[in-house]
Amino acid sequence: MRTTGTGSEPLTILVTGASAGLGLAICRQLAPQKPRLILAARSPQRLQAAAAELQATGCSVLAVPTDVAVPAELQRLVAAALAQFGRIDVLINNAGIECFSEFDALTEAEIEQTIATNLTGAILLTRLVVPGMKSQRFGRIINMASTAGKHGPAYGAVYGATKAGLIAFTQSLRGELSEHGILSTAICPGFATDGGIYDEIVKATGRRTPPLLGGTTAVSVARAVESAIRTAPPERILNFPALRPMFLFRDVFPRLGERIILAVTRKFLRRAALAKQPSR
Repeated sequence: MRTTGTGSEPLTILVTGASAGLGLAICRQLAPQKPRLILAARSPQRLQAAAAELQATGCSVLAVPTDVAVPAELQRLVAAALAQFGRIDVLINNAGIECFSEFDALTEAEIEQTIATNLTGAILLTRLVVPGMKSQRFGRIINMASTAGKHGPAYGAVYGATKAGLIAFTQSLRGELSEHGILSTAICPGFATDGGIYDEIVKATGRRTPPLLGGTTAVSVARAVESAIRTAPPERILNFPALRPMFLFRDVFPRLGERIILAVTRKFLRRAALAKQPSR
């Protein structure tokens, strides 16, 4: 895994939400390539544990405790990364909060925190790294969206809105920045085992997703991210069974498509809302 600029230096990769779940799975997947990793997450203890594990594989690692919902902490994160490594080649906006709930039961604070963490933080952090990517004529921006951004889920209105926003943000970046050698990708997983919230929902409800809704795994997501760094597709939808045909059907037949999606998902998502598991 090398930069396109020199062909000899390892990539410098910044991963948010890196201390557990999907973020840590992504770092583990990338580790054999010996990149220079900047790990950002809120928990200093878990972050240091992740950093120690990855350093043991031979990676150069910088761990920076960061709440992506706080702009000043994003500025500190980028400053620390540039001071240590001099560049950022890949940004993986993975940090996120999932809160399934009846919409009118959400507090203003929960709504604001979800938007700040899932969407605003990713946008502001990207804004901080793009100038450097422009100057080096190379960059990859990987935004962890969701199938919830392709069709907003019942009982996940705010979460779905932030993930749809990430998908649109990714598309806009591709249109604007590709001529500078900067390409962005939206990764859209379904419910991911070993990724946090899904496992918590299963434990709380005693139920797995319906077979027609399916899901994915943290390992599959990590492999997709690794591939996206190399090939930079506009979007990857990760789910089994495949959901893209359903989304295409819904686009052609909106009312019927909506009914089918709700028939498959609403009962499970209602249970998830009752479980009230706020974060991954």
